[in-house]
Amino acid sequence: MSRASLKTVFTCSDCGASTGKWQGQCPGCGVWNTLVETLPEAPLGGGQKRFEPIGGAAVLQTLSDIEAREEDRLPTGIGEFDRALGGGLVSGGVVLIGGDPGIGKSTLLLQALAALSTAHAVLYVSGEESGQQIAMRARRLSLETGQLRLLAEINLERILATLRSAQPQVAVIDSIQTLWSEQLSSAPGSVAQVRECAAQLTRLAKQTGITVILVGHVTKEGALAGPRVLEHIVDTVLYFEGDTHSSFRLIRAVKNRYGAVNEIGVFAMTDRGLKGVSNPSAIFLSQHGTDVPGSCVLVTQEGTRPLLVEIQALVDQAHGNPRRLTVGLDAQRLAMLLAVLHRHAGIVCFDQDVFVNAVGGVKIAEPAADLAVSLAIVSSLKNRSLPAKLIVFGEVGLAGEIRPAPRGQERLREAAKLGFTRAMIPEANKPRQAIAGIEVLAVRRVEEAVQRLRELD
Repeated sequence: MSRASLKTVFTCSDCGASTGKWQGQCPGCGVWNTLVETLPEAPLGGGQKRFEPIGGAAVLQTLSDIEAREEDRLPTGIGEFDRALGGGLVSGGVVLIGGDPGIGKSTLLLQALAALSTAHAVLYVSGEESGQQIAMRARRLSLETGQLRLLAEINLERILATLRSAQPQVAVIDSIQTLWSEQLSSAPGSVAQVRECAAQLTRLAKQTGITVILVGHVTKEGALAGPRVLEHIVDTVLYFEGDTHSSFRLIRAVKNRYGAVNEIGVFAMTDRGLKGVSNPSAIFLSQHGTDVPGSCVLVTQEGTRPLLVEIQALVDQAHGNPRRLTVGLDAQRLAMLLAVLHRHAGIVCFDQDVFVNAVGGVKIAEPAADLAVSLAIVSSLKNRSLPAKLIVFGEVGLAGEIRPAPRGQERLREAAKLGFTRAMIPEANKPRQAIAGIEVLAVRRVEEAVQRLRELD
């Protein structure tokens, strides 16, 4: 059958489901405007089935008979990258890393491979840049690349054959959206090509023990482009975060079969590439000459790392419809906190514009930021600065109660280490033994927290 006679199908770019006609909503995942017109894949000749069972039944094992052991880690030489990975690369592991264009994905991986190449066999597969472009970047970063091997190729079968023959310990594929397989007729970057190429590379990694790092493009919403199954196939998913106009970058693990999720690494972009930041709390705290209203320091927990982040709020008289705007925080949660403050603490903001910002470009998803956001709003509305050296954390419920946050003592120790002397925290997080250098103000309800704020110097 010729390609001209094949009837087109519509494939979802999110989940990969197919349908014979275009619809506004994908019938598989329910997402709107994701169906793309494609050609169906031609069947293999001779009536051959794509998958045929070989041999008899598989051998069963009892779970208690399997020896459980920690996976050996291969440090990349970049401490913050290793932290996000959970301690380093794992043999046979597949890592998917995504981020906005120009944020530093290729730079970071080139630095990591250059460091690994001094003692291990590595391979950089480039489908987007020529060898000359990568060599120029390595020279600009002053990297030692004498043992770093490079392959500029987008054909999947050739890449697989090279990996089998060269047997590198670590291979980077930059990027998965540029690869194409001869077994499929669709164009590079299509749902079918991305899914098949990722599956073949993952299968090779598990069979040979090669650690494969895939670079993925992201959509305008910030999610990884291609079918959602791509994230399910791999072992680890990392996202680059941060404003490309800022020198600071965050790399966050959103999935990790070998480590903690939501672990982050913090980097600063310099003329010599990405450098790890040993004290990331310093970049998320503004250096004010004097105390200012609307500023509150939050201790947030990112994976196993407590971070101090400044929450800034600006409350001003509305001219027209009041606006609620957040940067780095959940806008829906802000609306809820304003309602709780009104109902339980008598803080009226229905005629005020409310703007809330997490300093440094960090994105905070945990509800333990509620109390810090609430106190920052009260501080700005009353035009009264919070006490110096005060940190805050705690979740606020709809009934006005303040709920505990996980790992409260670790947060307090991090704050004390950085010189903070007071902490307003949930009653349930109050430590049984005092922590040296920090006074704990335990509160149970949001109105109590506002009242304690008025009593503080």
